[in-house]
Amino acid sequence: MSHMISPKASIYGTITKGDHVRIDDFSILTGNIILNGYNRIGPFCHLSGVGGSIIFEKYSSCSPHCVILTKSDDYSGLSMTNPTVPEKFKSGLVSGSIKLGKFVIVGAQSLIMPGVTIAEGCSIGAFSLVKESTEPWGIYAGIPARRIKNRSKKLLKLAQELEYGHHSKD
Repeated sequence: MSHMISPKASIYGTITKGDHVRIDDFSILTGNIILNGYNRIGPFCHLSGVGGSIIFEKYSSCSPHCVILTKSDDYSGLSMTNPTVPEKFKSGLVSGSIKLGKFVIVGAQSLIMPGVTIAEGCSIGAFSLVKESTEPWGIYAGIPARRIKNRSKKLLKLAQELEYGHHSKD
C-alpha cells in the first residue's frame, strides 16, 4: 500500500483510500471522499463532499487548483446564500454526489458542480466548468464543458500492463 499524503494537506471528514493515493500540498478535502486507488489530488485542490459523496474510481485524478463541490448555493437571489445562514432560508440549495469514473483526469483550475458523473475515460480540459454528466471516453472542455472529441483507449492496455505485468506490442 502506497500513500503519499502531504502533511500540508487539510483533511476533514471521512476519507477512504485504496492503494497508491497521492494528495498534494495545500489541498482541502472535506466531507465523504472515496479514493479507490491510483488517484492523485493535485496541489491547491478543494474537494467538498458535504452535500453527498465524492467518488474517485481507479486511475482518476485532479490536476492543481481543481474544485469539486457536492453542495452549492442558489445564486439567482431567490434564496439566501453562504454557510452562516440556516438552511431553511436557502431553498435553492443544490446538492448531489459526484463520481469520477475510471481513467478520468480533470485539468487544472476546473470546477465540477453537484450531482455530476464524469464517465469512464473522460478528460476534462483546464479551466472547464462541468455542470452536466459526461458520456464515456470523451475529451470535454470549456465553460460550460462540452465534448470536443473522443479520447484514446490505449491507456486500458497500459493499465493492464501496470497491474498484471502483461506487455502489449501495440
